Amino acid sequence: MDIDKKVWEVLCSEEDIKNRVKELGEQITKDYKGKKLFVISLLKGSFVFTADLVRAIDLPVKIGFMTTSSYGHSESTSGTVKVVSDVNDNLEGYDVLVVDDIVDSGITMNFVLKHLKEKGPNSVACCVLLDKPSRRQAEVDANYVGFTIEDKFVVGYGLNYGDYYRNIPYVFAVTDKDRD
Repeated sequence: MDIDKKVWEVLCSEEDIKNRVKELGEQITKDYKGKKLFVISLLKGSFVFTADLVRAIDLPVKIGFMTTSSYGHSESTSGTVKVVSDVNDNLEGYDVLVVDDIVDSGITMNFVLKHLKEKGPNSVACCVLLDKPSRRQAEVDANYVGFTIEDKFVVGYGLNYGDYYRNIPYVFAVTDKDRD
């Protein structure tokens, strides 16, 4: 599919995202006040969202990164999660907030939350820009959600198509319609 030849349906505008990230930052600031917050960004998709989110949190924040793989270049999960690069920091004494771009099947987030709990933090929660509950295959209830969306293939604001389009400042769905 050549998405440049398809009509893009904007689902979350740049302004909507900016406003929602500010609200999430305020809520996380309130919820984690007096705690040692460690934000773990799931790469690659969440790097844009994480950067904006941590700047909206008015607390000292330690930031780490983790890379998992379950999609490759496909539009759907393989069902098997592999840790490509793990967090090597000691998580004991921290309240961990995992940040990701989207919870779709839930398989990756479910795996990551269990994996991080084994490292002994005080708590583990998750924040996602997008939640697609209609596709859920594993039990995951995101603690913080930017937007709940329908079952559409989405791109932009960190979400990719074939390793491209992460830099688009909004989230769009690729439609079946060709551009004129």
